Amino acid sequence: MSEKEISFEEAMKQLEEIVEKLEEGEVPLEKAINYYQEGMKLSKLCSDKLSSVEEQMEKIVNEQGETVPFSIQEDE
Repeated sequence: MSEKEISFEEAMKQLEEIVEKLEEGEVPLEKAINYYQEGMKLSKLCSDKLSSVEEQMEKIVNEQGETVPFSIQEDE
């Protein structure tokens, strides 16, 4: 399965598994670097998918005639 075919949920699951392995601290350096690189790819994939969804939501809001743009607000 290529990265583009992976769902957001599957990418997040794989990313969480990589983080767990790296947090254990028992990973050889070369393997840790590979995990890190894969984690960065998955992180970018998730970010891109979220950006795409945000753009789709903005279009939906605009089509409905709303004047307030869609934005993700973080809890303080």
